Amino acid sequence: MSVLIKEVQNPPHFQLITTNAQLFEVCQQAQQKTVVALDTEFVRTRSFYPKLGLIQLYDGEQVSLIDPLEISDFSPFIQLLSNQKVIKVLHACGEDLEVFQHYFQQLPTPMLDTQIMAAFLQHGSSIGFSTLLKHYFALEIDKGASRTNWLTRPLSKIQLHYAVADVWYLLPLFQRMQQALAQTPWQSAVENDCEILLEKYKQIKDSQNAYFSVSGAWKLNSQELMRLKLLAKWRQEEAIKRDLALNFVVRAEHLIAVAQHNPKHISELLSIGLDPQEIRIHGKKILKILEKAKRVAKHDYPVPILRVSNDPRYRIVIKLLQTKLQEITPQGLPTKVLSSKRMLDQLIKWCWIKQQDPNDLPDLLCGWRRKYGLLLLEVLNF
Repeated sequence: MSVLIKEVQNPPHFQLITTNAQLFEVCQQAQQKTVVALDTEFVRTRSFYPKLGLIQLYDGEQVSLIDPLEISDFSPFIQLLSNQKVIKVLHACGEDLEVFQHYFQQLPTPMLDTQIMAAFLQHGSSIGFSTLLKHYFALEIDKGASRTNWLTRPLSKIQLHYAVADVWYLLPLFQRMQQALAQTPWQSAVENDCEILLEKYKQIKDSQNAYFSVSGAWKLNSQELMRLKLLAKWRQEEAIKRDLALNFVVRAEHLIAVAQHNPKHISELLSIGLDPQEIRIHGKKILKILEKAKRVAKHDYPVPILRVSNDPRYRIVIKLLQTKLQEITPQGLPTKVLSSKRMLDQLIKWCWIKQQDPNDLPDLLCGWRRKYGLLLLEVLNF
């Protein structure tokens, strides 16, 4: 009986891993395989970091549900994550990568994401796991436990069976999709995109640059942006220290309001819209930061954030790029896989604002996309 038939025709089976010795044993077994399936379950409602509740591992023989609340020595699992001879398969793995990086300081490498594979196979860029199972195997799985509290103990049977399915079916799905991908020229491109995703999650969030991520920062002038820079730096550091989601420290739109209005007194914070709770806990600190901003020399102010979409040339140029993109996209490859609008904007910004800095290349000039990006660049350099 093939591996594919086994998972599709039989209900999943699993073992709970709650001791260091058990974890060592299952990871040793997994390290003998060429491919394993991984997933995580976590809770993230008010915290800056996800709270890990469960790790699912399937090596083709055994599903292991690893309880991170019971285990103290994760070194065997970290070794598995870093083992270059074992491909780790995940689906829509962005948040899982954040979990691995935070808890273990190790990302799963090499890694393949079935959602990325699906995009190259013309299933769309954000297709769900259950939709793929229905497409490839005519399987319907229950997703009812997806919003439960994974930190409660004991985990219910519903939670356990939900968690098992996420890796039990992931491995045969990957194998089926690999067969389809092998019939295309895009195998190396998929691997490249997965490597790029891993690199993204290796990057440390620099609190000095936190203001770039505040929605509406582009509306501010240099002086206002200086205030926002200091405020956003403090907010990120406070969020990390208290393990609290950014907006549960101070909401982003309130940081913008403070940077714009430069209030002098606590009463002004209330008048510009800050929440009384924000003011009670952080009001005095916010006013101190604004005082600090006054002492910054003008030549140290950040430059205003330029948006290419505000440039009068933009509407014409983006249409030219989109037309060119349609022309150069290889047959059978979805245009959005080759380049999203965000990537086109990034390319324009690289040309118009960053003076084509060779040390800060846009995505379209990296990896497998480079040869296509160079053709798009000709439109901008014309």
